[in-house]
Amino acid sequence: MWVSNGVSVARSINRLNALQVTRLKEPGYYADGGNLYLQVAPGGSKSWIFRFTLDGKTREMGLGGVSTFSLAEARDRAAEQRKLLADGKNPLAVKKERELARRLAEANIITFDQAAEKYIEAHEPSWKNAKHVAQWRTTLKVYASPVVGELPVSQIDTALVLRILKPIWNDKTETATRLRGRIEHILDWAKVQGYRSGENPAAWRGHLDKLLPAPRKVAKAGHHAALPWKDIGSFMVELRKSPGLAALLVELIILTATRTSEAVFAKWSEFDLKEKLWTIPKERMKSGREHTVPLSDAVLAVLKRIEAETLTRGGDYLFPGSKGKPLSNMAGLALLRRMERTDITVHGFRSTFRDWCAEATDYPNHVAEMALAHVIDDKTEAAYRRGELLAKRRALMQDWASHCSFDPTFPRSAGPV
Repeated sequence: MWVSNGVSVARSINRLNALQVTRLKEPGYYADGGNLYLQVAPGGSKSWIFRFTLDGKTREMGLGGVSTFSLAEARDRAAEQRKLLADGKNPLAVKKERELARRLAEANIITFDQAAEKYIEAHEPSWKNAKHVAQWRTTLKVYASPVVGELPVSQIDTALVLRILKPIWNDKTETATRLRGRIEHILDWAKVQGYRSGENPAAWRGHLDKLLPAPRKVAKAGHHAALPWKDIGSFMVELRKSPGLAALLVELIILTATRTSEAVFAKWSEFDLKEKLWTIPKERMKSGREHTVPLSDAVLAVLKRIEAETLTRGGDYLFPGSKGKPLSNMAGLALLRRMERTDITVHGFRSTFRDWCAEATDYPNHVAEMALAHVIDDKTEAAYRRGELLAKRRALMQDWASHCSFDPTFPRSAGPV
C-alpha cells in the first residue's frame, strides 16, 4: 500500500459519496482514498485531512472544513498535495513557505495615500515653499484619494488613473496635468521602494498621451476671475460683515495685494508694527526673493482684529488652524462661496489691484509691479531700480486702502509720478 517515494496509494479511491459525508456522525477517520480522509471530531465538526508518509514518518495536513470545501473540492486539493509528494516535496513545508510569502506580501502592502504622504515627507525639504507642499496634498486629497486612496499601490492601473483624470481633464486641465505628474512621481517612488512593479500607469509619453488629448489642445486660456476695481469698495463692505478668521485673511490679502500662501502662512515675527512693514521670507515667495510690504493704516487695524480673534489660541501664525498648523489654503475661496461670489477668486484680487493702479492712478508701472512682487524683466531697469521704493509703495498702498474703504473723497487719479 505504501510505495518507495512515500506516496500512500489506496487500493481504491473515491470511496465516499456526498450523502455519506453528510450522515457520518461517529468520531473518527473515514478514508476516501488517495490519502484523503474525512475526520469527524468528538464534537461533531467535520474536516478534510491529507495523510501521508515521508521519510518514514506519517503526517497529517488539514485541507479545510466540510462546510467550506465539498467532497469534490477536497479531492482536488488532495490531488495537488499528491503531486508535490511525487516531486519529492513535503506538502506541509510548501504550505508553510506559501503562508510566509503571503504574510511578507501583506507586510509589504502600502496604500496610495500612505505612499503619497511618504513621498511628500521625503521631498518636502527640497521644495521651496509651503504653498507647494499644500498644493500637493490638496490636489491628491480632492481628486486622487476618493478613487485610489485606500488601494494598495500595486493594484493601481491605467483604468484607475483615467478615472481620476478624465472628469477634470478638459475643464481643469492645468490642475489635471499637475495631478497626473504627481501620481506618476508617487508610483515611481513606490516601484523603487519595492511596493509595485511594471510600467507606470500615470506616465504620459507613450502611454496616456495615446488615451487623453494633449493639454495644450483642451486647456482654456484665461486668468483668475477678478473683481472689477470699481466694485472693490462695496465688496469690502459685505466682506466686513462676515465673522471669523477667513474674512480677515481675505481682507489682509486684498489690502496688501499678496498671494494666498504668503498670507496664510504669515507669522507675527515677520511684522514690524513700529515701522509698519511686513517682511515675507524668500521661501514663501514665488520669485524666491524676500519681499517687504509697507502696511497701510487699514492693514494695522486688520492686524489688531486678527490679534483679538486669536488671542486665546497662541502660536506665531496670524491665522492658526488646527493641530498647530495655519488655516487651510482654501479658507478664502470657501468664504467667497459662502458669500455666493463664485464669479471671483481670492487670487483675482491682485488683478483688481493692478487694474486700479493702471486705470485710476498715476503711479508708475514699476511701482505697481514691485508692490505685486513681480520680477522686472528688463535687466538694466531691474538693476537701476533694485531699491524697494518703499516711500512710493507706502503711498500707493495707503491710497489703495482708501479706495477699498469706499471713501468718496478719494481722488480717482492719485499718486505721485
